[in-house]
Amino acid sequence: MSVARRVSFALVAAAVVGGAAAAAFGVGGGSADPGERPSAAQTTTVTRRTLVDQTKVPAKVAYGNAAPVVSQAAGTVTWLPAPGTVVSRGQPLLRADDQPVVLLYGALPMYRQLTAGAKGEDVKQFAQNLKALGYSGFPVGTEYTEATATAVKRWQKALKRTETGSVEVADVIYAETELRVAAQSVRVGAKAAGAVLTATGTGRVVMADVPRPDERLAKPRNAVTVILPDGKELAGEVSTVGTGAEPSTVEGQQPPQNQGGGETIPIVVTVKDQGALPADPDARVTVKYVAETRADVLTVPVQALLALGDGGFGLELRDGGTRRVVPVRTGLFADGQVEVTGDGIAEGVTVGVAA
Repeated sequence: MSVARRVSFALVAAAVVGGAAAAAFGVGGGSADPGERPSAAQTTTVTRRTLVDQTKVPAKVAYGNAAPVVSQAAGTVTWLPAPGTVVSRGQPLLRADDQPVVLLYGALPMYRQLTAGAKGEDVKQFAQNLKALGYSGFPVGTEYTEATATAVKRWQKALKRTETGSVEVADVIYAETELRVAAQSVRVGAKAAGAVLTATGTGRVVMADVPRPDERLAKPRNAVTVILPDGKELAGEVSTVGTGAEPSTVEGQQPPQNQGGGETIPIVVTVKDQGALPADPDARVTVKYVAETRADVLTVPVQALLALGDGGFGLELRDGGTRRVVPVRTGLFADGQVEVTGDGIAEGVTVGVAA
């Protein structure tokens, strides 16, 4: 239950029974003869249970937000991978003038020509990729040597490129991991320079739009539970939190519905057990966040609370034909119940409930 709901429960309780409390105690408190006090129309008993303060929002399994894949190649696009294709290290992301532009892994972009004598972290990043592709006989460091150039010629031969021993800016596109093509941004025959594709990672995530009243869920590293359509629960963690009111969008998919309307906060939840996520790309799930749990506490329905004149709350205790109002301390509000403690409050005690 959200903070707003907890407050509203208190306000509803005060509104429903406030008149009876005021008649009994007056605005400033005091006492009144029990026989003159309006009686609650129904009764219930104090129960012992575990209260869970939680928030649930609808969500969707997806591959995450798609990002543009930008080519620096000149010429014309002659081939693009189809949406849904997974492209790994060393494989082409496009062909420009029928030459492959391949994916390599790394955080640095390809910003200059690499040739013998070049030095820098970008050289090391490229050399690490070349080694990972199975090539050897060169130092994996920050210097592009003649041995590196020789290995590059072997790589270029395998790609059916001209064997120059140098790597041009247009030859490579870097990403931090393998990519899944979300959509083609241009058609074959378009200019090759610019955004040619959109792509995501290959790991699936859970995306949700959290209503503002439940924004306590939308905190990075919050531990959450993902409830699958069959009721199975998976552990997850909030990895990304958006800032705007716009709903989260996934290429080619509709965002999860915000049943309450109004402003929302988009979040992304990561799930380690990828194999347990539904295979259906349109699967709807639920994200549950537990803010607080109170085990083995005494509770009553929120409607049993009486708003006292001093601003606190009380309960009307019933014992045979007698009744009396006692002040109580409230704790956690959840699922229409409220934690209560106070003199005379024990499991099984009968209390009045406002009609």
